[in-house]
Amino acid sequence: MSAHHFLHHAAARSGLARVPAGGKLAVALALVLTVVLLPRTALTSLGGVAVILAGLVTVSRLPLLSLVKRLLLLEPLVLGVAGLMWFQPGGGRIFAVVMFKANLCLLTTLLLSHTTPFPELVRVLQRLRVPWLFVTTLTLMHRYLFVLAEESERMRRARASRTFARGRRWQWSALASVAGQLFVRASERAERIYQAMCARGWQ
Repeated sequence: MSAHHFLHHAAARSGLARVPAGGKLAVALALVLTVVLLPRTALTSLGGVAVILAGLVTVSRLPLLSLVKRLLLLEPLVLGVAGLMWFQPGGGRIFAVVMFKANLCLLTTLLLSHTTPFPELVRVLQRLRVPWLFVTTLTLMHRYLFVLAEESERMRRARASRTFARGRRWQWSALASVAGQLFVRASERAERIYQAMCARGWQ
């Protein structure tokens, strides 16, 4: 069982799985807005949000290790944003607070996505009359992220089966090659999908 399906399987057994998607989305938005709007000096309030999220993680019964791994995968994005604060006066403290706030927002998003089936979230957005173009784009992105992940894994295995070198330099070279080929294949696939949708009357 893949990590993705294992997370959803564990979430399906939790109490959060029975909470309506609209309620979970509202709570998630409230938590994210609270974290974003709180000043950097409100460490006590941010700590309170962290305690709430810790309680939600416990209730969700998600595998903690898998959740941490997914959080770490997103850390480069957080570091890219927080790193800009390092060069300001008092940059070290600001950097730490921004990292903390960003990770709270990421954890909130991960909890929402792993305890709520994507079709339910889409239906909530449709009931809220979110512009159809945004909902359609979001749906297509969700669908083809898994296609791209499977394609990249097939390319990685194919390249590994044809190469016997195992040095670090080779690993970086192989990764760059796979990323470049994946970009080309993704562009070609996107163009074919767009043409097929236009042929079926999509505007």
